[in-house]
Amino acid sequence: MTPRGTDWSLALLVAAGVTSGLATWFAGSPGAAWVFAAHAVAGLSLAAVVVVKLRRVLPRLGVASVAALSLVVLVLGSGLVWAFAGSTSLAGYTVLAWHAALGGALAAVVLTHALARAKRPRRRDLAGRRQFLVAGAVGAGAVVAWQVQRPLQRALGVPGARRRFTGSYATGPDFPVTSWVADDPAPSSQPLTLTGLVRQDLTLAPARLDRGHAVTATLDCTGGFFTRQEWHGVRLGALLDEAGVEPGARHVRVISRTGYRWSFGLEHARGLLLATRVGGEPLSHGHGAPCRLVAPGRRGFQWVKWVERIEVHEDPDPGALASTVLSSFSAAGRGRRTGRG
Repeated sequence: MTPRGTDWSLALLVAAGVTSGLATWFAGSPGAAWVFAAHAVAGLSLAAVVVVKLRRVLPRLGVASVAALSLVVLVLGSGLVWAFAGSTSLAGYTVLAWHAALGGALAAVVLTHALARAKRPRRRDLAGRRQFLVAGAVGAGAVVAWQVQRPLQRALGVPGARRRFTGSYATGPDFPVTSWVADDPAPSSQPLTLTGLVRQDLTLAPARLDRGHAVTATLDCTGGFFTRQEWHGVRLGALLDEAGVEPGARHVRVISRTGYRWSFGLEHARGLLLATRVGGEPLSHGHGAPCRLVAPGRRGFQWVKWVERIEVHEDPDPGALASTVLSSFSAAGRGRRTGRG
């Protein structure tokens, strides 16, 4: 592998790792397991190419190179620790969170380096026979390593053998209280409103949402835990039918009183649940009382908490992703920290 080919391979593998890593945040159903496999294969391939790179530059490593190498080792090492050692934490944050943060830092370093010093690849850097053979060997080796890691973990009896396909580890019925990113509203019993492209707006007190509808679903948090629970409340489809959806409606926005929101296609939204109880007990405030969304097959950050408004629209919501960050800076999102409800 040529020096220039090695450098471009490293850059592309870092980009593949970051892109697939971000994609895992949105992959919650078993059919999306390939996203996690792609992320693992990209990481294993990166480790192999780093070894190729080190064989060439080890005698002349400078301070900057050592720092970059250390960052790569930390990214790969934190991923392996999470995959094998179980749900571990460091300085108050899970190793998975450290892995994501370090991966973002590595992407920034690689991008900065590429903009400043990248050299255009030549034909022989991409199409040479040796290049093809090395790339094929690295890719095949990474796939094989990914295939054998689960059987190896089971044989060794390590905690990683018990993780879900998403990489999350099971937690008990008293699952952690989390918020994306840091919503912390004051408790409230505001009624739920359903509005938009409907024939009749609805305003429902929390007690009117406890209709006995139930679903057993797995809450899988991007923070690294999952819990399978029975949730009770009202199916969103029942409320949409009660309000009467107008022709042209295609999307449903589920909005927290912090401003946090997510959008779902109308037909998909009909199968979602607005939960008022979990495991036979009323929802606690930390888990989204008086009601939260239950969205089977979606990652936990899409299970909107403290739902206060449902809106039916013609178009999807392009601002939903930004709201998941901005809501933590709103007055309602900071309610308990500021004394405002």
